[in-house]
Amino acid sequence: MADLTTLQKEAADRICARYPQIGRKEFRGDITLTIAPADLLGAMTYARDACGFDMLICVSAVDNLGQEPRFETNYTISQAETGANLLVRCPVSEAECAVPSLVPVWSSADWLEREQYDLMGIEFVGHPDLRRIMMWDGYPYHPLRKDFPVEGKPTELPGVAFTEKAPTCGGPFTTRPGTGTSGEREPRTTR
Repeated sequence: MADLTTLQKEAADRICARYPQIGRKEFRGDITLTIAPADLLGAMTYARDACGFDMLICVSAVDNLGQEPRFETNYTISQAETGANLLVRCPVSEAECAVPSLVPVWSSADWLEREQYDLMGIEFVGHPDLRRIMMWDGYPYHPLRKDFPVEGKPTELPGVAFTEKAPTCGGPFTTRPGTGTSGEREPRTTR
């Protein structure tokens, strides 16, 4: 059996040969493919059917505030038998803010895509049940976006959540402004 690096390279070669418009980057033994939203569903179906990537491990998103495309969805796909992984990036413009759902390819995408929809506001077109999974229905914001304030935003739902900005002073991950190191400014270090 070939080693993992060889398996990953062979799989990436096959996918890129089938979809020549896909970008490819190798760094420290990892291969990352950059796929446009229009090609995502087809390329991922091909990766499953022709290259043996039978598991979707992770769906995450990045907010590149101030850049275009602003968002990207990131996927880690794997061959269960060999352990070979590929990383897939899909740039998403702020105006579109939508990519095809991968639930038809891997059922594990269901909750992973709902989480990214809820927290980042990325629409997964064709998802069978795209609704919030962490925040309550009707919540108008996406709290993992970089323009969402750390202290939160006021809400119109008294009794359901904070009706004022959430207090973060002295919170476990809040540092005080200043010139000292983050360890010196961290509230937990002064207790």
